[in-house]
Amino acid sequence: MSEAARTTIDESQVEWFSKIAAEWWDPHGKFKPLHKFNPVRIGYIREKVCGHFGLDEKSARPLAGLRILDIGCGGGLLSEPLARMGASVTGIDPSEKNIGIASTHARETGIDIDYRATTAEALAEAGEQFDIVLNMEVVEHVADVDFFLTTSAALVRPGGMMFVATINRTLKAAALAIFAAERVLRWLPPGTHQYEKLVRPEEIETPLTAAGLSIVERQGVFFNLATNSWNRSRDTDVNYMILAEKPAV
Repeated sequence: MSEAARTTIDESQVEWFSKIAAEWWDPHGKFKPLHKFNPVRIGYIREKVCGHFGLDEKSARPLAGLRILDIGCGGGLLSEPLARMGASVTGIDPSEKNIGIASTHARETGIDIDYRATTAEALAEAGEQFDIVLNMEVVEHVADVDFFLTTSAALVRPGGMMFVATINRTLKAAALAIFAAERVLRWLPPGTHQYEKLVRPEEIETPLTAAGLSIVERQGVFFNLATNSWNRSRDTDVNYMILAEKPAV
């Protein structure tokens, strides 16, 4: 397949999330796990971004002056908090319904976010670049992981950063993140994740390294039933985040 014909979009996944788009901002609905996950991933992003760019993490608007791309932004659950912290946020999603929900919610809450129903490859073709590129809970839903990550890497400006969060392809993840989360606890609609589409850390790190990024760290994340909250962990067998940086010119 030629580069021009390649796509990161898995149409079945777009259709899946479009069907439940109206529930993005219901903290007790189908996206409840993401609402609970938000504090730990926002805290991680704020900490690492401020450390990398020498910003004051305790400031009311610590990300002011930075341009952030949220790929697969969905209804804007991550885009909005980052915009409130002062960042100039562009949120993209191939689902028109997701972008509609995100745009409406941002207007209702008075937050200025550049939402677009488009793809990473379209932005890369246009030559756009950002200080920070976020691929949070999206790589397991794309059609071509290597092409998606290579394309995303091109969107990081020299000296910038990329965050990737996803689910590992392990038997432990199959038991906890798919069977338990979808079939037993009903945190997510059955069918949200397919085991064969889950991505191992090295399958993310290899294309990013080939594209010129340096891997800074892997960060595990786990759900603590006792505290009903997500927490950072050394265990990357189920949920994990990867931080990568592009060297400055």
